[in-house]
Amino acid sequence: MREPFSKDFDSSQAGNGRRPSRYAGRLGKNNSYHNEYDVCIGKSPVFKSLLDTIQAIAARKCSVIIVGETGVGKEIVARQIHIASDRADKVFVPVDCTTLTGQLFESQLFGHTKGAFTGAVDSTLGFFRAANGGTIFLDEVSEIPIELQAKLLRVLQEQAVTPLGSTTSFPVDVRVISASAQDLRQMVEEGTFRSDLYYRLNVVTLEVPPLRQRKEDIIPLAEFFLENQADFYNETPKVLSGEIKELLVNYSWPGNVRELANAMERAYVLSIGREIQSDSLPFDIIVAESETYPKDELPTLDEVKRKVIVKTLAYTKGRKLAAARILGIERRTLNRLIEKLNITVPNP
Repeated sequence: MREPFSKDFDSSQAGNGRRPSRYAGRLGKNNSYHNEYDVCIGKSPVFKSLLDTIQAIAARKCSVIIVGETGVGKEIVARQIHIASDRADKVFVPVDCTTLTGQLFESQLFGHTKGAFTGAVDSTLGFFRAANGGTIFLDEVSEIPIELQAKLLRVLQEQAVTPLGSTTSFPVDVRVISASAQDLRQMVEEGTFRSDLYYRLNVVTLEVPPLRQRKEDIIPLAEFFLENQADFYNETPKVLSGEIKELLVNYSWPGNVRELANAMERAYVLSIGREIQSDSLPFDIIVAESETYPKDELPTLDEVKRKVIVKTLAYTKGRKLAAARILGIERRTLNRLIEKLNITVPNP
């Protein structure tokens, strides 16, 4: 009987069985794209250079470290490498290393036998054996405690895993791709990341640029996210006005592509007409844009808050709880603002 995956591993998330993020793109072996989610969005020089590098390393079996700020899409890049490789028809297993501590580290990565510890009612494969023949993606590998890094290094060196509670080793053929938002080289110098593990993982380093360095990609990405929302709701796609495009391009996007995706989803649901309205954008974007106006034209903070709250209450048809959730505040905070700003709440 085939052993089950680790209980925390959802087999539907492996390989092509997992539906990629909405901004996921898959780079095929011949730079071709397939189906609605196999689209790489971007036309900036740095983005094109990134795709060229992905294509160059995909056919190799070397390990790769993907670096970049939070939200730039490091897992998406890892998937691109996998799908452009000769392992494309095999499983892709993403692992969140921030959750791997203590006994759970060995159990989830390498599997365990029945009865290996309290609660181990069944044997499990673990992520590495589940990824055999394919690719394993160690996201935020910098978060693995240093006392456990030696165990990962041993598996990478021997290309075999020994489940917790077992004395039998199982060979594995896995391509390892790692990612980190931290500077691993600095961590090595500080003694918080093993140098031997770093050099084992770091055959190739691939840097994903932040969105503020690829401004040419902001509008294509924003329009792509709006199209996905239209498909989700089975509606006619909404459009960006020239004013909105300028707002988006001039914003610094500290949360990168993930922040842009969330902003477009919010703007879509809050814009009543077909054209996206500026007051449907997140507060941070509106305030940032205000800095470009002449001083005598700047709105006050209360004016901006009032406009956003009125728009949100109109969308929720006066339902305060729903409005508070959209605005990301507590209902009692919303009530205080409604009273302070003298806002009339529409009847539900």
